[in-house]
Amino acid sequence: MACAAAREGKSDTASLELLPSAPCKMSENKPGGSQNSTCVFCRKNDDCPIKYGEKKTHEKWNLTVHYYCLLMSSGIWQRGKEEEGVYGFLIEDIRKEVTRASKLKCSVCKKTGASIGCVAPRCKRSYHFPCGLQRECVFQFTGNFASFCWKHRPVQIITSNNCRDSLLCTICLEFIEPIPTYSVLRSPCCKNAWFHRDCLQVQAINAGVFFFRCTICNNSDIFQKEMLRMGIHIPEKDASWELEENAYQELLQHYEHCDVRRCRCKEGRDYNVPDSKWEIKRCQSCGSSGTHLACSSLQSWEQNWECLECRSILYSAGEFQKAKKHALPNTNVGINDCLLEESSPKLSRQSPGDQRKDLLRQGSKFRRDISTLIIELGFQVKKKSKKVFINKANIWNSALAGFRSQNFNPSYTIEIVYVNEKDHFGTEQPGSKQEFLSLLMQQLENSPLFEGSLSKNLSLNSQALKENLYYEAGKMVAISLVHGGPSPGFFSQTLFNCLAYGPENTQPILDDVSDFDVAQIMFRVNTAATVADLNSIVNDYYKYLELIGCLRLITSISDKYMLAKDILVYHVIKRVQAPFESFKQGLKTLGVLEMIQTYPEAFFHILCHKPENLSAKILSDLFTVHTLSDVQTLGFWNSYLQALEDGKSTVTMEDILIFATGCKSIPPAGFKPTPSIECLHMDFPVGNKCNNCLALPITSTYKEFQESMDIAIKNTLRLEKEENPHFI
Repeated sequence: MACAAAREGKSDTASLELLPSAPCKMSENKPGGSQNSTCVFCRKNDDCPIKYGEKKTHEKWNLTVHYYCLLMSSGIWQRGKEEEGVYGFLIEDIRKEVTRASKLKCSVCKKTGASIGCVAPRCKRSYHFPCGLQRECVFQFTGNFASFCWKHRPVQIITSNNCRDSLLCTICLEFIEPIPTYSVLRSPCCKNAWFHRDCLQVQAINAGVFFFRCTICNNSDIFQKEMLRMGIHIPEKDASWELEENAYQELLQHYEHCDVRRCRCKEGRDYNVPDSKWEIKRCQSCGSSGTHLACSSLQSWEQNWECLECRSILYSAGEFQKAKKHALPNTNVGINDCLLEESSPKLSRQSPGDQRKDLLRQGSKFRRDISTLIIELGFQVKKKSKKVFINKANIWNSALAGFRSQNFNPSYTIEIVYVNEKDHFGTEQPGSKQEFLSLLMQQLENSPLFEGSLSKNLSLNSQALKENLYYEAGKMVAISLVHGGPSPGFFSQTLFNCLAYGPENTQPILDDVSDFDVAQIMFRVNTAATVADLNSIVNDYYKYLELIGCLRLITSISDKYMLAKDILVYHVIKRVQAPFESFKQGLKTLGVLEMIQTYPEAFFHILCHKPENLSAKILSDLFTVHTLSDVQTLGFWNSYLQALEDGKSTVTMEDILIFATGCKSIPPAGFKPTPSIECLHMDFPVGNKCNNCLALPITSTYKEFQESMDIAIKNTLRLEKEENPHFI
C-alpha cells in the first residue's frame, strides 16, 4: 500500500486505473437505477475521471462513488486491503461516512451530504468535492489528504506588484498573465515558468509520478512537492504512453526490405525467400538496412555486408578497406554498385545497431573533417525530387510556404524554380539550389529571430514564437547544411554551446547582451565599489530584478558577481528558453542536431565563423578548366584574379563567385557540380548558376578582357539587387 501511513491508511494507488483521456459523461437516471448512477457523496452522476476520479459502482451493494469524493472525505479511512470494498474502503465505513455527511450542510450549494471539511483551525466550512472545485478549494492528494476552503487554501508567495506582459504556459503555449491565482501556477524551480492549473493536472495524470516534472529544467522532486501542495493530483502509475498496447512492438520487428539502388528482384523490394538468392540480409552493423543476396552479388548469407551509412562511418574512422570491385570513379569511398537509393527508415527508439553506430562515431569523433560530416549527412537525400517555387523578391515567405507544404519532404532532392508574381504569363525559370540556400541564410541572419551585431543569439519575438518561426529557422539551417548550401556562420559561441552541450552547461558573456538597458544595469553592478552602492542599484531596479527572479539579499560587495551572473544567465538563456527549444527541434531535421552534438569541434567553425576570405589562388583552384580552352584567355583570367586581389578593380572575389554560382562563399561540402570555366567567342562573360559554369569572353587584349568582366559582373549584380531586394 503506497500511502499506508497517510491518514491511517488512505491510499492513492487506485489511481492506476484513471483514464485521463476519457471525456466527461452524464449517466442517464433510469427508473429504479438512480442509486447506481449517482455518487453517494456528491449526489452527481457526472462521469469525468480527470475532475472527480474514476466513477466506480459496487453492484452487490448498489453503491456508486467517485474516487476523489471517497478519498477526500474527512471521516473515513482505508481499513481493508486494496481488493476489498471500494479501493480498500469497506462498505460499512462508506455507509457510516454517508450517514455522517447527511447531517452536514454544504457551504456552497446549501444541500446536505457535505463530507469534506476545511482543515484550517476554527474553520467550519464543509462542502461536496465538486462544489469545492467550483469554489476553487485546494485538495492535497498526499500526506493526510487535507482539504482547504477558498479562504484558507495555500497560495504561492509572490509579490503582488509582479505584473508584466503575458507569458506562455509552457504546456499549452497559450498566453497567460504571470500572476499567481487558483488557475495559474508558477514553477518553484524555474521562476519564469508558468502553467494553467488544468494543463498541469492533465499533464500529471498522463505522466504519472515517474515522469511528471518541470517542463523547463526537468526537476521532479522540488516541482512535484510544490504541485502536490497546490492541489495537483499526481497518480502513482506509469506514464500513459508506456501503457499503450504493443508500445514497443516495433523493436521486435526484423527489417526486411532491399535498399540497393538497382534491386534485381522482379517480385519487389520486400520479397524475401530464405535459403535462396532472394533472401534479404541486414546490415551487420546497424540491422536497419537490407539487400537481397543477388542484388549485392553476395554468394552466401554468411558474407559480411554493411549499408552505405555504416560504411561511411567505418571509412572515416580508418577501419574500412576499399572494395576492389565495382569502384565508383567519383567517390572517395570504394563501394560496390549496391549504393542505397534512399536512407533506410530508422526506428524511433535506439536499437543495438544504432548503439553500434554511436560507438563508431565516438571512436572517430576527433578525426572527422567537417566536409566529410556534411557529405555523410547528404547521404540521406533521395533521388526523388521536389519542386520548390521561389519568388526572389520574397525569398523568406516563399521558402516558408515551400517548406511548410504537405508534399515537402526534407530528404527529397530540392529542385528550385524561380517565379515572378509580376509576370502574368507564369514563366518559370530553373534556379540554383545553392544560390537559393545562400540567399535564405542571408535572410535568416538579418531576421528579427536573432539579435546581436556579428555573433548573434536568439531573440524573444512573441509573434515569431506564435507562428512557429523559430522551428522553421532551425529547419532551414538543417536543410541548408544537408543539401549542400552554406552554413550560417553567425551563431554566437553561447548559442552554439547551448545547442552542443546544453544551456545548463553554458556560461554566457557580457558581449551576448544586445539590450542597452540591461547592459547598463550589468555595468553598474560590476562597477559597484561598496555594499551601499550595490544596495542602491538593487533598489533602483527592484521591480526588474524581482520580475526576472534575480532579487537577492546583499551582504557583501562580492555578491555583485553572483547578481551580475544571474542577470546575464536570465537575459541570454532563460529568457529565450521557448524560442531555443523550438529552434532546437527544427535543427533536429535530418539528424543535424545529433551530428552537431556528436562532433561539436568540427561544427563550431562553420556555425560561428564566416568562411575564409577568397583569394586569387582559391578561386583559381576552385574552377576547373574545360579542355580546348583558349590559352591566352586563361592567362587573362589569372591576371584578372590577381588584379582583384591587389584591389585594382571595383569587382571583388566574392562578386565573381556570386556571378558564377550564386553563393558568396564556398559551402562546407564544396560545390556540386564543381565550378568550371570555358572560353567562348562573345562580348561579355556569362555565369550559369545552375551548372556553376563561368564562360569567359575571348578577347585580343587584357584591357578588353578586364573591361568586359567588370561591366558584366557589376551590372548583373546591380540589376539583381534592384529587382530582388530580399526583404523579409
